[in-house]
Amino acid sequence: MRFIINSQVFAKQVQALSGVIPNNNTLPSINGFYFNLKGNVLTIKTTDLETTMMASINLETADDSGAAAVVVPAKLLMDTLKSFDDVPLTFNVDPSNFSIELAWGTGNCRLAGINPESYPELPAINDTVKTTIMASTLVNAINKTSFAASNDDLRPQMAGIYVELKPENATFVATDAHKLVRYRCLDVHSEEPSSFILPRKPILHVKNILAGLSEDCEVVLEYNNTNVSFTFGNYYIVCRLVDGKYPNYEAAIPKENPNRLTVDRNSFLNVLRRVKIFASMATQQVRLDISEHEIQITSEDIEFSSDAKEKIPCQYEGTPMEIGFNAKFLVEMVSNIDTENILIELSQPNRAGILFPMYSEETSAKVDMLMLVMPVMLAN
Repeated sequence: MRFIINSQVFAKQVQALSGVIPNNNTLPSINGFYFNLKGNVLTIKTTDLETTMMASINLETADDSGAAAVVVPAKLLMDTLKSFDDVPLTFNVDPSNFSIELAWGTGNCRLAGINPESYPELPAINDTVKTTIMASTLVNAINKTSFAASNDDLRPQMAGIYVELKPENATFVATDAHKLVRYRCLDVHSEEPSSFILPRKPILHVKNILAGLSEDCEVVLEYNNTNVSFTFGNYYIVCRLVDGKYPNYEAAIPKENPNRLTVDRNSFLNVLRRVKIFASMATQQVRLDISEHEIQITSEDIEFSSDAKEKIPCQYEGTPMEIGFNAKFLVEMVSNIDTENILIELSQPNRAGILFPMYSEETSAKVDMLMLVMPVMLAN
């Protein structure tokens, strides 16, 4: 195997695929990049046995005679590529012992490759259902929901993102039992209704790669009962779905919320960030005193004898209310809303608050987003 490639192109591809490589796995080959050369197409693959990521690169100069595949130690290769600015690199593998030479205009280096026969095979996905989604739509769905997923490894279902595909729309849901986000894409359709739970780590890798591509890029999803794959650009990513049943999230959303609060997003977010500084480290509690034209937001830390309060204007239709929330959760949610105003629906101080972005007519025809946050008990 011998090929010539630009150092920056090379570095970009291995960096994009490196996130799935586990640290110090007992199987040495998994700690590296699997390279396979066929004609002028170089395929790079990484895996942690649950997720496999691949990228294909078209080369101008390549020779696949001799060793057509090799596994390259990941850390050594990445550290080497980071040291170059923008130079052509010649990659050459000795088929007798899989020794690798990397050469450039002023020097070269050698590193020990690994026999590719020990590298795991790509998992086969059979009897799949296929649907297509725009890259920008998928990135937005992941961004708007992933922060609400649980970090508890003992509840793997809630640590993932739940996806419901229907002929009418596609819905993405994440929750940790304290907060919940339901992001519905009204312009995504699937002929066959289905649902599955995406693991959080690989889906974030997908999002990070997509963020660097054109928004017009299409992503092809193929899935069955155990795996899902994403095909876009020169990338192919396949991962195992999370086993188990997702909680009935619809049951957690209050249906009757007669109290409606409209507030400027930036003003609300800035006040929350300021007042949050003085909240108790243990509870992160802020108190919202809501009246017809005004919200007073208050926090207090008795241990350090500190407190803060600030008022902002609002429009409120309903019974005056005093309700407490975790400031960290509120800041996370409001930060992930990108409209000028926010609608908050409330029922009682001990029931969840529901946040809605106030979209334009054009956007509301494509997206429906709901955020739910549980209240905290107010101290007297």
